[in-house]
Amino acid sequence: MPHKFTFWQAIQIGGPVMYLLILCSIVSIGVMLERFLYYRKRSRVSRAVFMENIKRELSKSDTKKALSICQETSTPFAAVSAVGLHASHLDEKDISEACEREIIIQSSLLDRFTSIVGTIGSTAVYIGLLGTVWGIIKTFQDIAKAGSGGINVVIGGISEALVCTAAGLIVAIPAVVAYNYFLRRVNSFVIDMELCASEITSLIKPSRKDKLR
Repeated sequence: MPHKFTFWQAIQIGGPVMYLLILCSIVSIGVMLERFLYYRKRSRVSRAVFMENIKRELSKSDTKKALSICQETSTPFAAVSAVGLHASHLDEKDISEACEREIIIQSSLLDRFTSIVGTIGSTAVYIGLLGTVWGIIKTFQDIAKAGSGGINVVIGGISEALVCTAAGLIVAIPAVVAYNYFLRRVNSFVIDMELCASEITSLIKPSRKDKLR
């Protein structure tokens, strides 16, 4: 009859490594939830709808209303657009540079904590393997101390120790998937910000020409 063991016994076999994996899992889940909520909150308005509203107000030469729309919209591209509108009195190069600086700032906010998930995803498997080696060594030490043990004892000990590798995979796979998802989301946000910066610069130029006339 196969030997059954509890979760607590698995932790004891893995030793400190299992505690480390549990800590990695808690941190990874916490970061994933925080980032999912952060991205969701900042993607409630589409760039196309936002820019239509900005174009409508700028066509009326109502820069204050356009800025108000930017401030009321909680998205990275709205922050970039606001910077561009604030710099509307400058030349095209300065407006573009101001938008680029804001894109860097917003990108750093979007990237925040994602490297933690990426690191956990790339190292959790190796941590699990370390726990497995730890468990196998402990199994052979116990057999050596007892002075006896057949193949069934050895196989049972190794199968129990492999739970650390399984735990490492359980922690690593969701972390890797989430990290790749975060990279795609950040890239999507950056594209929207760059497009908005370009459109705002193009919209400001005609309005400035109209003022000169």
